Amino acid sequence: MTQDVIAAPTDDEPYAKRNATVLAVASAFGASAAPIMISLGGLTGVYLLGPDKSLATLPVSGFTVGVAAGAIPAATLMRWVGRRTGFIIGAMIGILAGLIAGFSVLLGSFAGFVVGLVVAGLAGAFVQQYRFAAADTGSPAFRARAISWVLAGGVAAAVIGPQTVIFTRDLLEPIPFAGSFFAISVLAAIGMAVVALLGGEARGIPKKEVSTGGRRLVEIVRQPRFIVALICGIGAYSSMSLLMTAAPLAMVACGLGENNAALGIQWHVLAMFAPSFATGALIVRFGKETVIAAGLALLTACALIALAGIDLMHFWLALILLGVGWNFGFIGATAMLTETYRADEKSKVQGLNDSLVFGSVAIASLSSGHLFATVGWERINWVAFPVIAVCALALGLGALGNRWRTA
Repeated sequence: MTQDVIAAPTDDEPYAKRNATVLAVASAFGASAAPIMISLGGLTGVYLLGPDKSLATLPVSGFTVGVAAGAIPAATLMRWVGRRTGFIIGAMIGILAGLIAGFSVLLGSFAGFVVGLVVAGLAGAFVQQYRFAAADTGSPAFRARAISWVLAGGVAAAVIGPQTVIFTRDLLEPIPFAGSFFAISVLAAIGMAVVALLGGEARGIPKKEVSTGGRRLVEIVRQPRFIVALICGIGAYSSMSLLMTAAPLAMVACGLGENNAALGIQWHVLAMFAPSFATGALIVRFGKETVIAAGLALLTACALIALAGIDLMHFWLALILLGVGWNFGFIGATAMLTETYRADEKSKVQGLNDSLVFGSVAIASLSSGHLFATVGWERINWVAFPVIAVCALALGLGALGNRWRTA
C-alpha cells in the first residue's frame, strides 16, 4: 500500500501566493515578540526575583505554556470566524500582553510579569497558525514552500526583536526592560494591520470545515506518518527550547554581558528562519525525512560545540547550529503533518499538534531554568542527546515502514 497523501484544496489558488506573502510579512512582526521574551524573560525574572533565582526562566516557560494552552482554542476559533478575523483577535491579545508585562515590570510584580508572558503565549498560538494558514490553499507541491515562506518572515523578526531589546530596554530608566515589553504591543498592532490584508478563503468562514467533521481524531493520530511528524516536531522544538532558554543566562553568568546575550539570540533566531528561503525547495528535492535527519544532525553538532567551551564563539556557533537544526527539523515535521489530514480535519489536527508540541516546549523551557540553577550549562547540553536519539529512531522506523508498504 502506498502512503496516502491528502491534498489541500486548490480552488483558491490565485490567493495562495498572495496570502503566503502577507503572512510572511505579518510573521516578521508577530514572531518578533518571541526573541524579546527569550532574551529578556529570564533576565527580567532575575531582576524581579529575590535571592532564589531558580524560577528565573518561569516567565519564558509561561510564554510557551500560553502557546500550548492557546493552540486548540486558536485553531477552533478560526474554524468558526475564519483566518483573518482570528489573526486580528490574536494580535489584539498580543497588544494586551505587552501592556500587562510592561506595567508588571514597572510595578516590580514577578507574578504579573509571568501572567503577561502567558497572555503573550496565547497570542503566539495564533502566530503559530500562520504556517498552517499559508498551506491551506494552493497545490500540494506549494505547501512546503508556503510554510517556508512564512517562517522566512522570521528573518526580519530575528532582527526586529533583538534590536528592539537593545534600543528600548533602558527606555524607562531606572527600571530596566519595561520599555521592551511595551514595544511588543506596538509590534502586535503593526502585525494586526498586515493580517487584515489577507484575501480569498482566509477572509471568511471555511464552510466546508464547519459543516463536516472529517474522521475521528483517534483515527488520524494513529497513522504512523502522524506519529513520526509529532515526535520529530516535539523533539526538534523542545531540544531547541531547552538549550536556547538557558543560553542567555549562561552567557551572562560567564561574564559575556547582556548585549552579547541579546546578539547571540539574534544570530540564533536568524539561523532559525534564514534557511527557510531554501528549506521548502530542499524538501521537494530530497524529501521530508532527509531534511528532518539533517536537522537532527545539526542539533547534535550544536550540543557538541556547546560542550567544547564557554567562549563567546562557542555560544554563538552553538546557537547558530541550534537554529538551523530546528528549522530543518520543524519545517520538515510540519510539512509531513500536512499529509495526514483532509481540509475538513485541519483545525482539530493542527490544534492538537501545536498543543502537544508547545506543551513539551514549555516543560523543556521550565526544566532548562531549573537545570541551569542546579547542574549548570554543561549538563543541560547532555540532555539533548537522548531527545535527538528518540527522534532519529522514530524517523528511521517510519522510513522502513514506508518501504515495506511500497514493496
